[in-house]
Parts: sequence; C-alpha cells; structure tokens
Amino acid sequence: MIKKILLLPCILLLVGLYILGNAISIWNYANYDQAKKADVIIVLGASVEYTRVSPVYRERINHAIDLYNKGYAKYIIFTGGKIAGQDYSDSSVAKYYAIDKGVDEDNIFIEEKSTYTKENLQYAKQIMDQKGFSSAIVVSDPLHMKRGMLMAKDVGIATAYSSPTPTTMYKSRSAKINFLKKELFVYIAYKFYRIGILFTSFL
Repeated sequence: MIKKILLLPCILLLVGLYILGNAISIWNYANYDQAKKADVIIVLGASVEYTRVSPVYRERINHAIDLYNKGYAKYIIFTGGKIAGQDYSDSSVAKYYAIDKGVDEDNIFIEEKSTYTKENLQYAKQIMDQKGFSSAIVVSDPLHMKRGMLMAKDVGIATAYSSPTPTTMYKSRSAKINFLKKELFVYIAYKFYRIGILFTSFL
C-alpha cells in the first residue's frame, strides 16, 4: 500500500522533470546560430495577410535575405501553401517580398503545398533533391528552431544548420512564455509520435 502511495508522486516528479528538461532544451537552443556556407537557405513558413507577409514571416524572410547577401548560400527556398480563403500561397508572397528587397528571382524556389512545419521541410527537401543541393541553413523563430531542426533530420536533410532570427515579434516576457508553452506541447507530442513510428517500424 505504501509503495502504491509513493508511486504516484514519483511518476508525477518524473513527468515534471521530463517537461522541464524539454523546456530548458528548447529555450537554450533558441539562440544557437550554426550558420555556415551551405547550398540553400530554407525559410520555414508563417502566415501572410493577402499580399503582405505577416510580421512573424517578415522577420524570417529578412534574416534569410541577410544570410543570402552575406554569401552564406546562393539560393533560398520559401515554404508555405495556401489556406482556405487565401488567394496566394505564403511562399509566393514571400518570394515577391524578397525580390523587392533585391534577391535575384532565379535564386528563389518556393513550395506551395505545405500547411505545417514538417511539410515545409519535406517539400523543401524535394526541391533540394531536384536541384542537387545537399546542405541547408534552416531559418525560423528562435523558439521554433529545436523542433524545426529535429524535423529537418527526420525528412532526410543530413546537413542542416540552425539559424534563428536575431529579432522576433515575440518580444515581451508573456509573449515568449506563451510561445514556449505552445512549442513545448507540440515538440513533446512530436517526440512521442516519432517513438510510435520507430516502434511500428520494427513490427
């Protein structure tokens, strides 16, 4: 009976430590910039407002343009499809924003099918394969990078470098905490999903 009484607190403690460990990992990884010369820059998608990039997406695009201008990569892949009621894909709006900022149109590729992060990377990987690219710099918001890099590995981008945006729209402490909570939930859920995939692959 005593063992059963002690078991629940132990389980709750372990769960709490697991959640805390993942939160710390996401937070610490957020500003880990690995940017180095690569074949292409992949910009993870965010929403657009008709023909304008959203503030969040703009930060990602601007960082990719900065890396491009500094010679880290010759090409950029913008990701993001269309949602219901939207006339233009996220990536097409990003493309014309980048062209307006001086990026050569011939150096831009877009994928217009994805609706979430892993699809961003899956379709970007298809473009990489088609163009013979083997390395990529992945750009997104700082707290999104841990999950983004895990997914990049899972879709087969063997050589991927993390480069979080130096500025973000999530500036206040409360905004960062809310973003971290959301990202923590999705990151842990994805890790359990991966375990399920690995387990079933052995059956």
